[in-house]
Amino acid sequence: MVQSVLVINPGSTSTKMAVFEGENRIFDNTLSHSSEELAVFKTTASQYDFRRKAIMAKLASVDFDLHRLVAVVGRGGGLHPIPSGVYRVDEAMKADLLAARYGDHASNLGALLADGIAFPLGIPAFIADPIVVDELSDLARVSGHKLFSRISIFHALNHKAVARRFAAAEGRKYEDLNLIIAHMGGGVTVGLHMAGKVVDVNNGLNGEGPFGPERSGTLPAAALAKLCFSGRYSEKEVLRMITGEGGMVSFLGTNDMRDVEKLYRAGDPEGILYYKAFIYQVGKAIGALAAAAYGKVDAIILTGGIAYGKEIVESLKAMCSFIAPIVVYPGEGELEALAQAGYGALSGALRVEDYLP
Repeated sequence: MVQSVLVINPGSTSTKMAVFEGENRIFDNTLSHSSEELAVFKTTASQYDFRRKAIMAKLASVDFDLHRLVAVVGRGGGLHPIPSGVYRVDEAMKADLLAARYGDHASNLGALLADGIAFPLGIPAFIADPIVVDELSDLARVSGHKLFSRISIFHALNHKAVARRFAAAEGRKYEDLNLIIAHMGGGVTVGLHMAGKVVDVNNGLNGEGPFGPERSGTLPAAALAKLCFSGRYSEKEVLRMITGEGGMVSFLGTNDMRDVEKLYRAGDPEGILYYKAFIYQVGKAIGALAAAAYGKVDAIILTGGIAYGKEIVESLKAMCSFIAPIVVYPGEGELEALAQAGYGALSGALRVEDYLP
């Protein structure tokens, strides 16, 4: 029997799923969830049964035999900081996710759904490289005040996947390379990979680094502090400015970079300004990490959905190609990365870690 792996990637209004047989994706689907359907749930965790039933119904609709599965791999969610790797879903992990101990996010459902489908079948459930992967150097943790430390929240799954993809294409080990990887999606994270670890990366969720389609990135600290105490905005409203209603949403009212590109090409003055500013900030972040690597960079990798934009890619090449060769892996490839992690765990090629609370 061919070994199949089910992968699950929950988003705020969708659940992406796919079945892989080795490197072949034999089925995939994006289950869309309307705001009306989700409005009845007070927490993300309470959506578990609704989403599990939707996944099971979709698999049944294509007559997929669940007993073909040998593992289920879910997107990793808000856990305490952990090293990169594949983790078995256990009771401690589920408890933290159910309680939203480290934040309430749709990705928290990944491990819960994987376990809920795998357990009755007697097969393992895993997560791989969640957003909280933390490999920062001591120097990178230092902020500008003793009350604050920089933390690692980034697109770890895709960062690691494209890094290994590049290493394999070059016939080299990931651990032997120095890479700068810029993931450009709803948020932007630019990380420095050295000796197999992401030693520096911006917190792409909570207001650090380049702005993106819907995230503000770094804001002027004093101005932000004054706004917080102005009495005009609640804490929730300020946090939405940083994540969800920042970046292009704030500037141009859209989180779709294709819309921004249309404004740019049409000669719209604001479209031109913010389109170029986005490129400028990403390029500047790449340059800063090149300095942190003392200029010893084997390659710069551009990835994420925005890397499909040819003009953005060409502009970043013009800014940064003096540092190192630039490679483009557009899209996110997260489902493939989850499947590879599952097969690696099953074969023993990847070590399976325990989540220690």
